[in-house]
Order: sequence, then C-alpha cells, then structure tokens
Amino acid sequence: MRPQTANLKTLIWELRHHYFEEGRAHLPWRATRDPYKILVSEIMLQQTQVERVIPYYKKFVRTYPSARVLARVSLANVLHVWHGLGYNRRAKYLHQAAKIIVAKHGGKLPAACSELVELPGVGHYTARAVSAFVFNRPEVFVETNIRTVFFYHVPAKRKRTDKQLLPLVGRALKESGLEPREFYAAMMDYGAHLKKKGITLNKHSSHYVRQSKFEGSARQLRGAILRELLLHQATLSTLVHRIPRNQQEVAHELTRLAAEGLVKLQGHYFKISN
Repeated sequence: MRPQTANLKTLIWELRHHYFEEGRAHLPWRATRDPYKILVSEIMLQQTQVERVIPYYKKFVRTYPSARVLARVSLANVLHVWHGLGYNRRAKYLHQAAKIIVAKHGGKLPAACSELVELPGVGHYTARAVSAFVFNRPEVFVETNIRTVFFYHVPAKRKRTDKQLLPLVGRALKESGLEPREFYAAMMDYGAHLKKKGITLNKHSSHYVRQSKFEGSARQLRGAILRELLLHQATLSTLVHRIPRNQQEVAHELTRLAAEGLVKLQGHYFKISN
C-alpha cells in the first residue's frame, strides 16, 4: 500500500470516529436545511471563530428569518444587529445578497455554484460550502480546518497549494462513506479539534498569510467609526474627538468606508448608508 493511501485511510478512520463520537451537533446551523440561514452562517464564519459566531447567528436569523425580511430593512438596521461581530462589509454583502435573491430568484437561494458566486460576499469557497451543506452536492473545496486535517495526516516536505489538496479532498469524500454535508461537517469539526490540541499547520499552505494584530489596526478603527455612526451622525471633527486616533487616520478610513458603501457624507455629517 502506498504511503499516501495508508495515510488517507487513517485520516478517514479518525475523521469518522471523531465525528460520530464528538461532532459539534450543537451548532445551530446544523439544525436547519434552510438555504438562507446556512448562507448567513457561512458568511458569518468567514474569518471568525465558530463559538464567537453562534450568538450573533441566533440573533440575526431571529431578527431577519428570511431573505425577504432582510431585503426590506435598512443597512443601518442590519449593522445594528451585526455590530460586534466585525468585518462589517459582510453585513453589507449579506444585505445586498438578500435583495438580489428576492429580485432575481424569487426569494429562493439558487442551487448552482455559478449563480451563488454572483452574490455579494460569496466567493469560490462559500458557494461550494453552501452547495454542499444545503443541497448535499459533492463539491470539492478547501478551507483552514480542511488544510489542517490533510497537512496532519498526509504530510509533505514542501508547502502545498489548495489546488494540490483538492484531489485528496475529493478522494476522501468518495471513500468516507459520508454524505457531502456530513463529510464537510466532520472535516470542520476534526480540524477544529486538532487545532485545540495545538496542531496548527496552516503555515504549510502556500496561501498562508499571518493575520495582523487587532489592537491599533485599521479594522479596530473602522469598527469604532461605525459604532459612533450607529448612534448618531457625526462630523469628522466630532469623530476625531470621540475616537483616540489622529485625524488623518480617521479621514482615511471614512473614505474607505464611503467607497464600500457603508457610510455616506451628507452636508458636513457622516452617517450610515441607507
């Protein structure tokens, strides 16, 4: 038996064992087949840890239980519910996506990846994750937990690209005996389990980029600006007075937020976009 084949068999055994013994059945998006709610979970989970997402997800789908409901409200309302989760562009993308789902697809999430990737905030990975979890399609994709599982069980001397991992993921999916939605749930759970044990191998990926510190970052400043504007509109000088950063930094991030459609200038005042 070739080493890679033996490693893959061990991977599949460990994957199934962990999933059936310790799988995260408590995750709220695992309890639904609602395409809209699974889309919400996948967008929230981008660059954000699972346990942090759970309370925000519950609040969001309780407040906006369908794409039709979400599409009817203002961006300011959406950001109020989203606030604290971070990466606020995702809230705007989800709001825009809901409007497209209603206008173009009659309120129903499209099933084809080619249509899913046309939605704001939905890239190659998210489209395939939604397709697998919602429609149980045997899509083949890679994300951080999947990388960890394969780097751990099928090691290599050199860094690998996701493209190089895809054939292994596809083979494991076929040989696992699990449905696509079960297979990927198992992958996410097992990868998270390995990381909790201190096994962090994503530096072995050619795509690895070290995340910058939050404290003092542009992300922190953007969040502070939006927090102020969610309370009331404000001038640049007012924002500088309330946020402990210099005027040039605040002005720069306001320009970026305006370009992204999250805020707008009305007279001398900045406010959340409609």
